[in-house]
Amino acid sequence: MRKLAEGWKWGAVPALASGSASAEMAWNFQEGATRAAQQVNDLHWLMMIIILIIFVGVFGVMFYSIFAHRKSVGHKAAQFHENTTVEVIWTVVPFLILILMAWPATKTLLNLRDTSAADITIKTTGYQWKWGYDYLKGEGEGISFLSQLATPYDQIYSNAPKSDNYLLEVDNELVVPVGKKVRILTTASDVIHSWFVPALSVKQDAIPGFVRETAFRADREGVFRGQCAELCGKEHGFMPIVVKVVSQEQYTAWVGEQRKKMAAAADDVNKEWTLDELKTRGEKVYAANCAACHQATGQGVPNAFPSLVGSKVVLGPADDQIALLLHGRKGVFLPNSAMPAQANLSDVDLAAVATYTRNAWGNAAEDKVVQPAEVKADRGKK
Repeated sequence: MRKLAEGWKWGAVPALASGSASAEMAWNFQEGATRAAQQVNDLHWLMMIIILIIFVGVFGVMFYSIFAHRKSVGHKAAQFHENTTVEVIWTVVPFLILILMAWPATKTLLNLRDTSAADITIKTTGYQWKWGYDYLKGEGEGISFLSQLATPYDQIYSNAPKSDNYLLEVDNELVVPVGKKVRILTTASDVIHSWFVPALSVKQDAIPGFVRETAFRADREGVFRGQCAELCGKEHGFMPIVVKVVSQEQYTAWVGEQRKKMAAAADDVNKEWTLDELKTRGEKVYAANCAACHQATGQGVPNAFPSLVGSKVVLGPADDQIALLLHGRKGVFLPNSAMPAQANLSDVDLAAVATYTRNAWGNAAEDKVVQPAEVKADRGKK
C-alpha cells in the first residue's frame, strides 16, 4: 500500500504535512492546515464517540440480558408480540441519532463544496502520469507548468537509499499564498485521476471531458503532500502532488520569478533548429515523459508498451509520428498499446522528442529532423 494512503487511513504519516514522510504511528488524521480539515477531524471524532456509545449500549444490554436471564438461574423466555412501546423506541431513537449525525456532516460537506469568492483559480489537469497547473485568476494569472515525480529512478529500483519523501516529491510545486481561498478546477486528458491532498482536506476526481471544482484556504505556511487517488494506469503510484503554502510576499516574488522563466523559455517555433540541438533537448523530454513506459533504452515492455527501436512509426513519415504524439492512440485491439496524447508539451518539445527517437538506439529514419514548425502546422489536425 502506498505511503500516503496509509497515512490517511491510519494517521500513520502526520509529518507529511511538514515535509517528512517518516513518522511514528498515531491514531488520528494527519494535522490539517485548513479550517475544513479541522472540521473533518472533529466530525470524525464525533462519529467515533457516537458509534462507541451505541456499541457499548447495545452490546451492554445484550450481554446483561443474556447473563441475568439465563436458563440456568431459572428464568423462562417471555412470550409477547407487537410491543408498541418497544417498536416506537427502536424507531425514534435511531432516527434521532441519524439526525444528530447528519446535521454536522451536512454542514461540513457544504463547507468543503463552497468554491465561491475565490481569490485564486487554478486549473489542474491530470496526465499519465503528471499534473498540469494553469493559474486562471489572481496574481499569478497566466502562469502554467507541469509537475511530475522527482524521485530518482535509482531509488525506485532500490539502487540507492530512499529519501524521506520517497514518491512524494515533484520537480515543480504548486505554490499558493497563506490565507487566500484557492479554487481548484480539475479535469484530465486521458483517464480518470484524483487530486488528493489530505492536510488540505481536498479530494476531487479529474475526469476527461468534465471540469469539476473544489477549494481550500490554508491557515498556515508549509509543504503539504498528496497523490493521485485513482488507479490511473501502470505508473499510478508515481503521480504525487506537492502544495507549498507561503507568505504573500514570498508568493509575489515567486510569481515574478515564474514570469521571468516563462519569458526566457519562450521558444521561437519558426526557428530552424539543428539536429544536435533537437537531440539534446529531446533526450531530456524523453526521459521526463516517455521513459517510464518505453524505458530509457527505447525497448519498451513486452506485451505492454511497444519498442521504439526499429518502430515503423518512428522510422516512418514525420507527420504520422507527430499525429501520434499530439492525439495519442486508443488500444482498440491491444488495450495495453494505448498511448495518451502529449499535446500538453510545446511544439519545440514534441519536435525534439520526435527527432531524438528517430536518431537514438541505432534508429536511422529517413527524415532525421522534425522541426517545431511542422508540429505547429499539424497541431489541431484530426
